[in-house]
Amino acid sequence: MIDIAGISRSFGSRTVLNDVSFSVESGRMTGFVGGNGAGKTTTMRIILGVLSADKGEVRLNGSPVTQADRARFGYMPEERGLYPKMKVLEQLTYLGRLHGMAAGSAKASATALLERLGLEERMNDTLESLSLGNQQRAQIAAALVHEPSALVLDEPFSGLDPMAVEVVLAVLRDYASKGAPVLFSSHQLDIVERLCDDVVVIGNGRILAKGSREALRAEHSGRSFELELAGTAADAGWVRDQPGVSVTHLDGGFARFDADTDEAARAVLVRATSADPSVATVRSFAPVTPSLAQIFKEVVR
Repeated sequence: MIDIAGISRSFGSRTVLNDVSFSVESGRMTGFVGGNGAGKTTTMRIILGVLSADKGEVRLNGSPVTQADRARFGYMPEERGLYPKMKVLEQLTYLGRLHGMAAGSAKASATALLERLGLEERMNDTLESLSLGNQQRAQIAAALVHEPSALVLDEPFSGLDPMAVEVVLAVLRDYASKGAPVLFSSHQLDIVERLCDDVVVIGNGRILAKGSREALRAEHSGRSFELELAGTAADAGWVRDQPGVSVTHLDGGFARFDADTDEAARAVLVRATSADPSVATVRSFAPVTPSLAQIFKEVVR
């Protein structure tokens, strides 16, 4: 587990991070989201030791992280950092050897990754000859080639088409399933919502929300509900007349509404279930779960 504990960082008079604390659990995918300039990249660079913190520390499994620990991390910066005129396989093998791998092991790992990421036919081409999306895949392979103990990835899905996103998602899930803590930033909230176990939201250098995906949804769900009735004569129009209820969408036997209290919501369900079953039955009744995009808008405003 990686713990970011009370990290602060300023550049001159500008405070970029202010008492930032969160954890990246082993075996779990943690999405790190925030607007431009929120502090994501600075936080990641401090985790990797590229930048130092003015205050606070980074811990690995309870102890201050060392350079030896960081050498076992896999890091993908937002900006591409590979050699453009070097062949892809040769380059990844070289990077594996820099991490201490034997030549044969490094080449085997690089080859397997390139095949997994759909670059097997381009592994002997130079990086600059690849499309931007394929360059991004090669950059991801570079972060993984030495079989890292933890992953820190800055915008790994940038420039990838939907098929490539699915391939990369599968690779990252595999690493997390082996027990590695995985932290990645992304502006693509739909991907974060689909992939991540945990989410951290940062804004203006402060943590605005953090927790498991389910816990954040529950915390920000409010009292919105959906009722769907089944039956040839199903009509949910009566929900508008319920006390303590405000209907936000109505379509035949479907109603979405806000309830002032839990009791008001339960009263809707009681009336729906007490209706004549030959006229209408309850197909579903559930609270409305907010999307990550809705939660993000709520906490950053």
